[in-house]
Amino acid sequence: MATTPAPQPLSAPLVVEFPFTRSLGPVQSAFLTGLRERTVLGVRTAAGTVLVPPVEYDPVTADEIRDLVEVGTTGTVTTWAWNPAPRRGQPLGRPFAWVLVRLDGADSALLHALDAPGGPDSVRTGLRVRVRWARRRTGAITDIACFEPYDGEPATPGTGTHDGRFADPVTGIVAPARLDYTYVPGRAQTGYLRALADHRTVGERCPSCRKVYVPPRGACPTCGVATTEQVEVGPRGTVTTYCIVNIKARNLDIEVPYVYAHIALDGAGLALHGRIAGIPYDQVRMGLRVEPVWTDDSRYPDHYRPTGEPDADYDTYKELL
Repeated sequence: MATTPAPQPLSAPLVVEFPFTRSLGPVQSAFLTGLRERTVLGVRTAAGTVLVPPVEYDPVTADEIRDLVEVGTTGTVTTWAWNPAPRRGQPLGRPFAWVLVRLDGADSALLHALDAPGGPDSVRTGLRVRVRWARRRTGAITDIACFEPYDGEPATPGTGTHDGRFADPVTGIVAPARLDYTYVPGRAQTGYLRALADHRTVGERCPSCRKVYVPPRGACPTCGVATTEQVEVGPRGTVTTYCIVNIKARNLDIEVPYVYAHIALDGAGLALHGRIAGIPYDQVRMGLRVEPVWTDDSRYPDHYRPTGEPDADYDTYKELL
């Protein structure tokens, strides 16, 4: 007897990326400006411990600390891990080691990359290294291009103390944040996504509390039991809450203002979110009855529009707020 092969699980590459902008206090400003000037600064705690990178508050007492100390550009590897396949944006484009380096004059270790042409066999705890400065420095941790093995004399400043003053100090930074991953939705959400491709919305019912979860999660978060019974809901629903969006998102071709709402589809035990269109933004309201609008090539509703039905009574959706 022939059997039907199981459908392949869905998967998709996803990227979450945004610029993180932050201002700098006096300690971090001095540290990053110092790197631009090929100077490494730490901070001394009340107990006399020198921390690199510096922090603004003592990790033991929580007191504010600003006693800056110049430390060496040479140091010792305290621990390491080999990176055989560097990713985009990492310090080196060839295999390297991530290392914790305790710089001469410091009591804590700094995380950075070690250029080790000899491969992982050339790296060890206790290895002496030095800073390799970037050719172009802007006041960022990347001003240290990497560390490299070093067998010379320690490069430790004579006095050690530093007032933290530099010309044109760095007062803020923009750090790009990016996460690349492959998303595999699992059994429950795979069924949900496949149904959306047919312009249907399905959830799963908890066998204990009987609540229908949309999108399905594979288990009831309240009862802790698996959900397997598939239930088709909607397509119409009720606006439970909403917000008016006044800031245009990058790469999103929707004119502001527009409305995003939580929509309780008929038969569902909780609300999902969707954009409301086909009505002036200032006429959207709680209880508004809506239906999905699909485009020809879409795997999910483009937006929801009013059905023309009377508004739902508050008591019918108050438990879904």
